[in-house]
Amino acid sequence: MKVAPRVILLFRDTSGFGTAIFEALQPNANSNLRRREESLDLSLERYGIKDQKVSVEIVHFLDGSNLYEVSVLLLENYKPPTLACALNEVLSLLVGDGSSNMPTIVAPFFVADTKLKMENRTSFGVDNISVYGLQVGVSSGLTKALITNLQGPPPSLQIFHEELACLLQLARVLKMPTLVIIGKKGQKLHCKTSEDELQVIHEIGQHLASFSSLNFSAEKIAWDATKSLRETQEPWRALYG
Repeated sequence: MKVAPRVILLFRDTSGFGTAIFEALQPNANSNLRRREESLDLSLERYGIKDQKVSVEIVHFLDGSNLYEVSVLLLENYKPPTLACALNEVLSLLVGDGSSNMPTIVAPFFVADTKLKMENRTSFGVDNISVYGLQVGVSSGLTKALITNLQGPPPSLQIFHEELACLLQLARVLKMPTLVIIGKKGQKLHCKTSEDELQVIHEIGQHLASFSSLNFSAEKIAWDATKSLRETQEPWRALYG
């Protein structure tokens, strides 16, 4: 699969964050970039999974000379163990033959602070930093440039978010130049729209725009914090409404 040197990898998570970012990244008004859309259905038969395929929605942004500037991938939401197989299939396709033309990946996540913890078992949200950057795999000029504008997470960070943990592990194994942007999401929400959450999403979007030379259209973001909260609570809470 042909992709740009810069790839933004998103997940179609149930909260709608990945889809919102996917739609909000647009060409700058004064640029000559144009969109090219495609979709992929990749087989998982080599993993013994015959009744399911990997679905990926892709938007490439090309310049006036038809050169690929940035590719944005939106991967369907999968549960373990299919998640690891699906993500490995997509990343392996991006790696190709492992040549020097391997793209740099930036993957944003919006994660409940209860799923980001430190060794002392306190919440990752003990400080006032909302967005972190974590570089994994082989470093590249692009990851080095972007990581300078992001605060690194504490060394004792423990991750209990399935998609994020899976991506970190596979990126290390495949030695892909990867930067993960982690926005933390609070749990104590009492209104439909949280201004704090929107601010974090906008900050993530601005980092993605600086990486990709695209425009982050904040007005396209519609965030339902109440829905987000329900879907990140422990499963047992569903028994009580």
